[in-house]
Order: sequence, then C-alpha cells, then structure tokens
Amino acid sequence: MTTYERTQQIWSVLVLAAREQKVLSYEMLGDMTGMANEMGRELGNIYYYCVRNKLPLLNLLAINKETGRPGEGCPADLSDLPAQQNRVFVYDWLKHGVPKTEDFEEARKSRTGKATTA
Repeated sequence: MTTYERTQQIWSVLVLAAREQKVLSYEMLGDMTGMANEMGRELGNIYYYCVRNKLPLLNLLAINKETGRPGEGCPADLSDLPAQQNRVFVYDWLKHGVPKTEDFEEARKSRTGKATTA
C-alpha cells in the first residue's frame, strides 16, 4: 500500500470522526486503520490537500493523547486549535467526497516541490 493509499484510508476515518465531532489519538487512529502510530507523512498529505483546496484542516483531528494536540511536526498554526477543530466538525465532508490518491500526491508536490513515493 502506498503512502497515498494510506492517506485515503486515514482521510475516511477522520471524516467519520468529524461527523461524530470527535478527535482521535494517534494510537486510536492506528488501531482503527491497522497502521503503526507513525502516520506523519499521511497526515501531512491531508494537511497539504486541505490547504490547497481551502478546506478546514482535517488532519487536526488526529492528536497526541498526552498533550491533546497534534504532534510537533504538524505544519499548521495551532494557536486557535479549538476553533479550527470546530470548523472541521461543521464542514460537510461527505459532500466533498474522498480525494483520489493523485490529488494527495499533487497537493504534497505543490507545497514541498516533491512527491513522496514510500
């Protein structure tokens, strides 16, 4: 499974969490997807896609269970995290649909100048 296929899987779980107005610890997200807790690259892909498409930052629903906040590697400005998470909760993600793997790849490449192949 490619990083972009894993990104799609995480996207779907986070959309469900948004519909339920829940945040998920990295551990919970790993248990729900069958992936290890190392999902920074995939969450980054979601961040880049959301920024590129002017969407609420869906990746902000994935948090460290110790701090209650996204990890240090999160590129988003977290100064107004609760307000940002509320925007994620009220957005109609089901109407938006699930992005294609290519959409995530293009978004990452447009922000970082390179795609991830792993």
